[in-house]
Amino acid sequence: MNYYSWETYEKKPWYLRWWFLLIVILVMIACAGSFLAYGYLSYKFANQVERYDLSKLETMESASVIYDRNGVEMGKIFIQNRLPIHFSEISKNMVFAIVAEEDNRFFEHDGVDYFGVIRAAISNYRQGRIKQGASTVTQQLARNCFDLHERSIHRKILEMFLAHRIEHHFSKEKIMELYLNRVYFGSGFYGVEAAAMGYFGKHASALTVSESALLAGLLKSPNALSPWNNAKSAQGVRDFVLNRMYELGFINKRGLQEALTLPLGVQKRSNPFKVSYAIDLVRQQAIAALGYERAMNGGVRIDTTFDIHLQGVAETALRKELDKIDLTKGYNHETYAAYHERNSKLEEMVAKGRFINFPIPSYLQGAVLTIDNHTGGILALVGGRDFMHSEYNRALQGRRPPGTLFTPLLAAAAYSKGIFPGEVVDDSCMDNHYVMIGGETGILGEWGVESAENSYEGPMTSHEAVARGKNAAVVRLGFLTGIDCLKKFCRDAGIENPIREFSNAYLGSSEMGLDSLTLAFSLFPGAGSRPEKIYTISKITDSDGSLLFEKSLRRVDVISPEAAFQTHAILDDALHQVDASEIKKENLSSFASGGKSGTAYDFTDVWFIGYSSEITCGVWLGFDKPQRIYRGAFGKELALPVWVSVMNASLETFAPQLITPPTTLHALPICRSSGLLATDACQEAHSVITQYATDAQIPKRSCDVHGHHAYDYTKDFETEEWPRAVSAIDLNSISPIIATGPTLLASEDVYQSIVPITPGKSMNLTIPVAKAIATDTKSTTHESLVPLVNTREGEQKESKNSNIAIEKALPVNTEIRRAEPALPMDLPNASPVMNLTRPKPIKFYE
Repeated sequence: MNYYSWETYEKKPWYLRWWFLLIVILVMIACAGSFLAYGYLSYKFANQVERYDLSKLETMESASVIYDRNGVEMGKIFIQNRLPIHFSEISKNMVFAIVAEEDNRFFEHDGVDYFGVIRAAISNYRQGRIKQGASTVTQQLARNCFDLHERSIHRKILEMFLAHRIEHHFSKEKIMELYLNRVYFGSGFYGVEAAAMGYFGKHASALTVSESALLAGLLKSPNALSPWNNAKSAQGVRDFVLNRMYELGFINKRGLQEALTLPLGVQKRSNPFKVSYAIDLVRQQAIAALGYERAMNGGVRIDTTFDIHLQGVAETALRKELDKIDLTKGYNHETYAAYHERNSKLEEMVAKGRFINFPIPSYLQGAVLTIDNHTGGILALVGGRDFMHSEYNRALQGRRPPGTLFTPLLAAAAYSKGIFPGEVVDDSCMDNHYVMIGGETGILGEWGVESAENSYEGPMTSHEAVARGKNAAVVRLGFLTGIDCLKKFCRDAGIENPIREFSNAYLGSSEMGLDSLTLAFSLFPGAGSRPEKIYTISKITDSDGSLLFEKSLRRVDVISPEAAFQTHAILDDALHQVDASEIKKENLSSFASGGKSGTAYDFTDVWFIGYSSEITCGVWLGFDKPQRIYRGAFGKELALPVWVSVMNASLETFAPQLITPPTTLHALPICRSSGLLATDACQEAHSVITQYATDAQIPKRSCDVHGHHAYDYTKDFETEEWPRAVSAIDLNSISPIIATGPTLLASEDVYQSIVPITPGKSMNLTIPVAKAIATDTKSTTHESLVPLVNTREGEQKESKNSNIAIEKALPVNTEIRRAEPALPMDLPNASPVMNLTRPKPIKFYE
């Protein structure tokens, strides 16, 4: 009996058919297996991911940011160039670009995009290799933070579980913030803020749609797609991201078309490690204060004393002046432009982040240092012409003889000793053996003021001698002061370099730095006191605002306010009278100030240091290897213009005040020829100047040089009272030396040089005329014996008396000895540069 017919089978529902039941069974087995597998994986990986400290997601190596005195950002120091910011400081365009490029369903999934996993698995199966990934933004964050870069199934599963845990602990906005602060955008930029500043020179909050799309596209391959290395590929990935943003509805059609037509808009590439001398100095001081790791990776805030406006003016003014000198007639050295052209390929490599050692530059260099007189804080610092070419900081490391730029410091030492500025010193010839300026012989003083012409002017006050750079007179002021007094003053003024023991130290032969000289000159507007040291960092705080470092300020008293103002009066005259034409040409604004220029011998170095009541600025120009700039290169023409630019730029922020004399000083009319109180006759002779004196320095009488009031110090003596010359030694006590042979090699002792002398008896020797030995006239032609005489025109002609027989004497061996100059008997402590220990001559020019 057939219980099952075909008709009956055909009438069974589909869900009762065997094949459906088989599918159900298989699905149930798969689900059970999945649940079992998930349970196993959950047990295995859930406990493992719990061991990861999620607080590390917010711990990143970040750059420390440098700010100027007004809170303006100047630069950064770092190992990884990263500037973490809050989600609210990130442009929405950037968030949409990341979602479009990296994670379409970021705001929907819980850390893992399972549809993306399936899609990537199918694509990889078809291609036979792993080509696509399905990592979400959260997974990438976990991978980068906890260094999960192993390519394995185990790592992928661990990453997925870790992403789930991150999603449960942080909001979507926080996750996006952490991601954009951590990822690498190429060219040394970590995080979106550093990338926005590096590529476009703007903050991440200001990124446009096009700029955001470019940065998002770089994440696939930051170095290969860099707009600086491969602009075409960079534009391609940018356009791809823009189209994805349009497809997802983040931008409209019009926005897409406008963005596609825009250029990449990246700024010129620069090496963030080779920025400037100022930033490099802050880096060194921050490391000294905090240690390397904390300073470079701690993301701290570094507040400095720099004024970014003055810094820019100093850099521009120095570069402009040096470029001008390169084009000056007579300048025959390598120019900066030639060096730049010769090493352009190396500069391109450095701009890409490579560390290249440049050939030592031989072009003209310069340095500028500006400090706050009250604190010692550095306001502007330029250590050379180009930090990329040479990191040698000439403002802080260079040591060169300042020449007569140094002489105001000699005056300050003299006045602190009690010497009156009206003290007369003689501007007259001086044997150069005393100082050896420019050589071992010659007359000192032929290199005087910064002028092609100079002359001796006789007696003048020490004030005028220093102000006008009269070298011989200044040396005589040094003799009155003494080398020991000068050395003590220099130590107290902050000059740590040793002062030479010789007299040329009075004219600045000792090597010194621009930093110590600038600090020393701040004494004069500072009423005799100075800051303890110059510095840059005022304080350092961490990301929470906690104070990590703060500079303590202290001042050092060096000289009295009276001596400081007396020296300031010299520098006031030197600037506004001696250099009056130059400051007028450079348009120096009118304010209370003082300054001094200087030029090294043979025009190798030029200087200018000057000040107002608020700041002091020093300028140096020269070569790293001393050599002539060009003949006629004076400090007042080359260094002064840079100083004027900086000082004029400082007036608004650092408004100068009057520099007034202390009440203990008296302004007196003094005769410049005598150093005494001036009379009407001095007025008529135009020899009156104003000098400041303390009570102890006021002259006790009037001028004794001019007019009928002159004092007469002579005395009338009777003839028998006249002083008689007395021999310095008793000749009777000295035994004469008897000659043992003739001193003149002739046929006879014509001078009776070997006649014995009896001690105690007078000698009455008759000295005959020397006889010459007649020549053999027979063996000599008459013409050959005709004497020659010189005519006025320099032509040689025969003597009229040509018949005279010529007799000749035998030659005498003689030794010519040069007498050494006598030394002054009252020179305090200074050793003249001469005798066996004579050093190498010092070369300088004012």
